[in-house]
Amino acid sequence: MARGKREAEILRGRYPESSEARREDSVHIRAGGNHRAIPPKKNPGCQLLHSFCTIHAQLFHTQCIVAAFDANHDTAGRMNASTHMARLLRVLIVSACLLLPRVVCAAEPDVTLFRIFLLDGTELVSYGEFVRLDETVIFSMPVGGPAEQPRLQVATVRTALVDWTKTDRYAASARYQRYARTRGEEDYLRLNNEVAGVLNTIALSTDRQEALAIAERARQTVAAWPQSHYGYRTDDIREIVSVLDQAISSLRAAGGGNPFELSLVTTAGPPELEPVLGMPPVRQQLDQMLRLASITTASSERMSVLQAALAVIAEAGPALSATDTAAYRGRVEEAIRNELAIDRRYADLSRRAFDQATRAAERADGPAIERIAARVREEDEKLGQQRPQSVEALNTTLQAKLADSRRLRLLRDQWALRRETYRQYQQSVGSSLLLLVKSTASLRAIRTLDGPSPDRLLTLRSQLTGGAERLERIRTPDYLREIHERLVGAWRFAENAARARFEAISHADATAAWEASSSAAGALMMLARVQQDLTALLTPPRLQ
Repeated sequence: MARGKREAEILRGRYPESSEARREDSVHIRAGGNHRAIPPKKNPGCQLLHSFCTIHAQLFHTQCIVAAFDANHDTAGRMNASTHMARLLRVLIVSACLLLPRVVCAAEPDVTLFRIFLLDGTELVSYGEFVRLDETVIFSMPVGGPAEQPRLQVATVRTALVDWTKTDRYAASARYQRYARTRGEEDYLRLNNEVAGVLNTIALSTDRQEALAIAERARQTVAAWPQSHYGYRTDDIREIVSVLDQAISSLRAAGGGNPFELSLVTTAGPPELEPVLGMPPVRQQLDQMLRLASITTASSERMSVLQAALAVIAEAGPALSATDTAAYRGRVEEAIRNELAIDRRYADLSRRAFDQATRAAERADGPAIERIAARVREEDEKLGQQRPQSVEALNTTLQAKLADSRRLRLLRDQWALRRETYRQYQQSVGSSLLLLVKSTASLRAIRTLDGPSPDRLLTLRSQLTGGAERLERIRTPDYLREIHERLVGAWRFAENAARARFEAISHADATAAWEASSSAAGALMMLARVQQDLTALLTPPRLQ
């Protein structure tokens, strides 16, 4: 009787005026009985599985499945059962085509409005789903515009301020109702048809073990269906699971096994339904925007929300009285003025701290930078800690300055330790370096293929010959090796330039003159670099 009552409800939910509904009503539904609290247009019609089980329940479960696998039945009995099953399937397919309901989707809003309930009793509207990321809730808040396509503001609120019990309960209800309104019946009809196909496959199968495995997999899938579909039509899913259980029991009994097996499955029911609220009126939108502006930690977001509130007030028209318009505008403009004043104070704090830290870093005074960072924390507390992001960025800059200061202190201490070595090295290469510096005029002339005179060239070649070998015999520490090798290289380039130039003018060879020019250019470039390096060695390090 319970199954018949449910089948009548299914029939009547989709076809309240059909003869089947009237017939089933008169037999199974008591006067005054109520259907489930789901809109009648969303209840399924005479679907494949239910119509089959209603009309041929005993035949299906007793004759078809058992006869197909009962070893005590004779061959003719199995053939008769199979033939009868085939006839039933043909009738079933025709009936399904005639009774399959048409799915009609009414025009509904594309986005569900969620609510974020705060612990202080206020709430914020989220246009679509919100995201909970670490300690922050991110959502899109409608800020004016037409209800069909409102303007949106990306907003954030701290998770600690949210009443998650109410928020999650409302969200679950909203998701369930949207699913039931949009895709629930389509998905449920697809599941019904798939289960009917499984039962038909079982009835026609000649392999008992394969049929049993198919039935068990189908039962597992169906039992898990509500959990992934918002608990939709849980009672109906239990009935389908019961049908599959009967099929599994029949298959086990036909195979000589135990028809009963304990299988505990927890099926999540639908959430507690709450009314899904629509777009809030203008006053409520403004109240929520002002509330969000007072709790958000991002100053840029706060200013965006306040400016959006001014736009909502400007376009409100008759939705706000003149008194309310003036009151809301005064509150928003005052909040904006306060924000700008706070921005100026924090900008001044950042500028002063940065300038002081820069000068301290140039002096390699790390303790001074630490004192500056402590003053920043104190002044931030006096200002109410209203710009955490700005203060965090400033602290990051101060820490970088502190690292620069400490690195500079190390470099200066190192320079002080090596200063005497630098001085001795400069003395040991000073005469060679001075000779190269005095030769720069002749080297420039060689580079430009414009001299020097033969007499000067002979003198230059004589002065440079053997100088590279003398420099190589000077012993230098590892940290001076690069500079010394560069000096030796400059000397060799200069020596090659003088020799190649002499050969060029001796044989009037333009190719040799160009080779001399290249060597002279290399000598001048490396000499300039050596001079820069030696000057840096003798100067205390500075902050770059």
